[in-house]
Amino acid sequence: MLRFITRRFLETIPVLFIIATATFFMMRLTPGGPFDSEKQVSPEIRARMEAHYGLDKPLFQQYLLQMKHLLQGDLGPSFKYPGRSVNEIIADSFPVSLELGCEALVVALVFGLAAGMVASLKQNSAWDHIPMGLAMIGICVPTFVLGPLLISAFALHLDWFNAAGWYFPRDRVLPALTLGAYYAAYIARLCRGGFLEVLNQDYIRTARAKGAGGAQVLFKHALRGGILPVVSFLGPTVAGVLTGSFVVETIFGIPGLGRFFVTAAFNRDYFMVMGSVLFYACFVMACNLVADVVLVWLNPKMRFE
Repeated sequence: MLRFITRRFLETIPVLFIIATATFFMMRLTPGGPFDSEKQVSPEIRARMEAHYGLDKPLFQQYLLQMKHLLQGDLGPSFKYPGRSVNEIIADSFPVSLELGCEALVVALVFGLAAGMVASLKQNSAWDHIPMGLAMIGICVPTFVLGPLLISAFALHLDWFNAAGWYFPRDRVLPALTLGAYYAAYIARLCRGGFLEVLNQDYIRTARAKGAGGAQVLFKHALRGGILPVVSFLGPTVAGVLTGSFVVETIFGIPGLGRFFVTAAFNRDYFMVMGSVLFYACFVMACNLVADVVLVWLNPKMRFE
């Protein structure tokens, strides 16, 4: 396992280098700049600002300078928020995104696993068709549609929750449902398929012949094998709920890293975009690595290869 983790860690180095390079040149080639705004500034002030941030240097020299700072762990300053570095913004905002992602993951796992298990036990019945039909709807409806619908129903009409903000516990409900519903739908279908495959095995028939009930068969005999497809999907899921919250944080006015990333993209905040992309890339790779290790632990037939 140690060799496997070490190899995966070494493989991330060239991947991060490619991501950083692609992000740098894509942002520089995008029309507009960090100091283009409605309020016009004089050429002298603009030249001073560009010189302060090193934007007056040749493009390749800017690239080498930024790569040097990245190797030192310095993500640079923010153009949009003067006086704050990208490291500080990520440290302050990522805990909010992490909290939202964990709550959405709980929603996805609770509803997805429950629906998948019930559907597998009651195959080809209403208890199967209804949850899987709702799961298909959850897959088809994007978050930027589901979010406003939940706001309209539960915030504006019923007044159960706030339409935006991140101040009270009830402010977490609608964003977590919006972000977690999509992944709950996928988990439900994967869970159903995995358990149906396991429930048709001979050892399950033997357990039933010995008098084991449905719940005992499900949780004692079929759980370890049936949940494998869900575990393999958890790596992308965890990464998705934490990195895919851009739209949700914008809709609900949540001060998370995703909202800062969207703002930075619109304002051509080069260093903020670069720092966010690299941070998310490292997080996604770490989630996939943990999912692979857990998958091998659950299935001894697999090896760290």
